[in-house]
Amino acid sequence: MKKILAPSMMCANFGNLEKEIKKLDSAGVDMYHCDIMDGSFVPNMTMGINDIKIVRKYTDKLVDCHLMIENPAEKVDWFIDAGADLIYIHPESERYIVKTLGHIKERGKLTGLAINPDTSIETIHEMLELVDYVLVMTVNPGFAGQQFIDFTKKKIIKLVELKRHFGYKIMIDGSCSPSIIEELSRLGADGFILGTSALFDKDKSYDTIIEELRAL
Repeated sequence: MKKILAPSMMCANFGNLEKEIKKLDSAGVDMYHCDIMDGSFVPNMTMGINDIKIVRKYTDKLVDCHLMIENPAEKVDWFIDAGADLIYIHPESERYIVKTLGHIKERGKLTGLAINPDTSIETIHEMLELVDYVLVMTVNPGFAGQQFIDFTKKKIIKLVELKRHFGYKIMIDGSCSPSIIEELSRLGADGFILGTSALFDKDKSYDTIIEELRAL
């Protein structure tokens, strides 16, 4: 099974985002992962609407938005209108998550549920009927460069079992080093968000790195 490889654009060189995207496209990445933080739901602020528009402008590949924000129902249309194909929301971020997922579907976009390390599978089980992707956070959300949280592997194993029934894809976000990618691919994860642990700030070209990750 081909791994889904998605560069985390918060780690990219914003000095020349057009050039970065063209190099990543040429290297064969599958989609672009855009983290949206409001400084409230998580203690950081990152990409905004204009950044999403730039990513959308320079690639025809899938663009996702991971909304780490309070009350995403009020804002999902902003990101859909900016060009996002897939929207991830957190079940803790608002009261009526099912309604928001339904609205994303009505807009013709892919739905995603983002699960923090301390979010149990039991609390989101019913929502799995409604999602195309499940994003498993293997670090606490908010900052790049954190250490992988080992107990999240148990959650991934459970989600792999459940995806046979629900049909979603499992993406892993957080400290996705080559060794973690190799291990979790074998467990049944479908794809990985690539940050500084595997892709950015390396001496190798994007072409070489993506080729090596696909071979794992």
